[in-house]
Amino acid sequence: MPDETGFRAKAREAIRATREATMDESLRLSSQRKIRDGRLPYEGITKIWSSPSAGETCDACETIVSIDQLVMEGTTRAPGRRPFTFHVRCFQIWDHEKRAT
Repeated sequence: MPDETGFRAKAREAIRATREATMDESLRLSSQRKIRDGRLPYEGITKIWSSPSAGETCDACETIVSIDQLVMEGTTRAPGRRPFTFHVRCFQIWDHEKRAT
């Protein structure tokens, strides 16, 4: 008889991995659109830092970065532009997509 506990753990892990891959794909496509239409920078950010979140909104996914997470912030050379803010994962996806574009 198969180990039910092991089977359930593997099934939960497969579901989690599928959910994460779907979310990453959605973020990837959204980042591509925002890079194309100028809402996210195509050229690199000139200065970047991270800090505990104070409830900022992520420019990539447009959801709140919760206070128990780090927020990535960065500035560009564009005068008068406020810093961009990202979840760590959203920053990673944006950075990958801008390099691929």
